[in-house]
Amino acid sequence: MVTLKNEYLQVEINELGAELSSVRALENDLEYIWRADKKVWGRHAPVLFPIVGRLKDDQYEYEGSTYQMHQHGFARDSIFEVVDANDTHATLKLTDSDKSRKMYPFEFELVISFDLKEHELHETYRVYNPDADNHLLFSIGGHPGFNTNLGQGQTFEDVNVSVAPKKVYQQIPLKAPLNDADNAVALDLTKPLSLKHETFKNDAIILALNEQETTIMLDNPKNDHGIALTIENAPYVGVWSPYPTQGDFVCIEPWWGIADNVNSNGQLTEKMGIVDLNPQSEASQSFEISFF
Repeated sequence: MVTLKNEYLQVEINELGAELSSVRALENDLEYIWRADKKVWGRHAPVLFPIVGRLKDDQYEYEGSTYQMHQHGFARDSIFEVVDANDTHATLKLTDSDKSRKMYPFEFELVISFDLKEHELHETYRVYNPDADNHLLFSIGGHPGFNTNLGQGQTFEDVNVSVAPKKVYQQIPLKAPLNDADNAVALDLTKPLSLKHETFKNDAIILALNEQETTIMLDNPKNDHGIALTIENAPYVGVWSPYPTQGDFVCIEPWWGIADNVNSNGQLTEKMGIVDLNPQSEASQSFEISFF
């Protein structure tokens, strides 16, 4: 476990999956990250790579071959190398292997950095294509789960979801587990959205962001504790909590990619939301979380 700490927060990052496992306020001992109760959802904040969501039939085709891969890819279950770490910064890295190439026939380097600055944690994904000849096709995303029982008496249904800029967003529905982008609907987020567990009866709320900088805030008017997550350039964000199983947490998920479309033909080169990275090039994705 890698530990970061300043005068406000203590952060723990697991080498397994480079997963953010704890963010605790030192002043009042509030824990912001979901505890990974396996009876509800057994993860804290997995990194989704090299796919986001599910593939149609859990498989895809690339250059005439068919590959099997489960939901959200394999990075979340892989051991990352700690490249460097100090009190307020850590960098972890994952590279391709014989095991990964059986599922995903690409060379890659995935470098994840965490920077703790006062009440904020900055998280950056850098994907590098070391191949001199071939393109790298990938998706990536975050999936941090945030506790909603922050402070005395706070419950799930006391929490509001606010989005800035305030406007009407296009919501991409799920025909679980695939997306149905052709039937997107308007979702008015000019006012905060009050949470209920039933909000997620059709799985995640997926918003099309069109790479506009966006902030999603979870806050409780009763005690003013919560988080604000700002995404710099993602095309999508998912907001999710389990249903009908219920837990006192909400995931805010910046996505550079999305589950296969219901009409997907299975070709990786034509996958909705896929990132096409040139040989020996790097792509960078980032978001920051403010804890209050």
